[in-house]
Amino acid sequence: MAKGTNGCVDHGEEATPQGQAEILHIMDSFVESMALKCVVELGVADALNSHPRGDNYPMTLSQIAARLPFPNLDMDRLSRVMRFLSCRKVFSAMVDKESGETMYGLTDSSKWLLTDNKSESLVPTLLLATHPCAMAAWNCLGTSIAEGGACGFSRANGSTLYEFQSRNHEFKTVFDEAMVCNTRVVMKSVLKCYKDGFNNVGTIVDVGGGSGAAVVEIVEAHPHIKGFNFDLPHVVASAPKYPNVSHVEGNMFDTIPVDAPHVVASAPKYPNVSHVEGNMFDTIPVDADAIFLKWILHNWSDEKCAEILNNCRKALQEKKGKLIIVEAVLRPESESLSDVEAHRYDLKMLVISPSGKERSKDEWRKLLKLGGFPRYNIINIPSFLSIIEAFPS
Repeated sequence: MAKGTNGCVDHGEEATPQGQAEILHIMDSFVESMALKCVVELGVADALNSHPRGDNYPMTLSQIAARLPFPNLDMDRLSRVMRFLSCRKVFSAMVDKESGETMYGLTDSSKWLLTDNKSESLVPTLLLATHPCAMAAWNCLGTSIAEGGACGFSRANGSTLYEFQSRNHEFKTVFDEAMVCNTRVVMKSVLKCYKDGFNNVGTIVDVGGGSGAAVVEIVEAHPHIKGFNFDLPHVVASAPKYPNVSHVEGNMFDTIPVDAPHVVASAPKYPNVSHVEGNMFDTIPVDADAIFLKWILHNWSDEKCAEILNNCRKALQEKKGKLIIVEAVLRPESESLSDVEAHRYDLKMLVISPSGKERSKDEWRKLLKLGGFPRYNIINIPSFLSIIEAFPS
């Protein structure tokens, strides 16, 4: 395709078949998502994993069907879905020379669709992404841009994401399970790539830590650390109890965090955990060596993030405290799968949040400086997320 002197496409030429194919590929990408949801709901990957000879032993379609709990299963429809996903390399496919039947097997990709391997499964994340309420939000993206105001999710579902969860228990369960799933997956990379970063940390506070899944993994990998999980009161109230972790309620826009007397009185007693009465970060009875923020700042505008960062800075030990952020760092020039996924998540935030967004390296630099963290390192991990290690001025 010819280009003009300014590098732009010469619109005097007709659109090419290659351009058409590329747009069709993007346009129909939802087919992959829904095909994945289909095989997850049917349990195809789990069926392939149940072969007595192991997960690398392929099965015919009939053998797969025999392991599924659906007596009226439509074999022709299933075969077409499997043919498509094999074409996309989600499952392997080979024709048996003797029988002529197609044999299907698991690949590195489809092993992430297993439900019995909680630490390496993306099933909860898939079920959230393809939930009807989440999908409906995308149909309102254009309107939200044209008119401003409410985001796509609010327009489609009549309330914000978190308000909607409060009145829709089924969606909240799907959402919570997806968040725990994401934590398991990313924390495996964080702990592997940043293991030395926790060596000199004695106390760590996970701000907005939800159920506490992330800080639990940190203290299990580094037993010398005292962990505090900090979130809103209604979140902390339902959080499970863990050894070496204290749940603390509060609001990250006020102070971070609060070990109020009524929390301390009811907190379980575990080795390596200190329960301190009063406001830990107003009166500073305990200085945090590190504050952990995983997928928190992308929910908020720069102004709100600056408030959070300033509260974090006040809560850290002045000379050796640090902030450990796990977030996407957008790289517009890169076309790697991880970097493209980071840009996808930026659009997801555009759809579900009125002010949330992913940020580029330059945007992170400006935001961290605004929040009192002028020194930082970006550490790449095997994920579309990165570790940002930041230090107060």
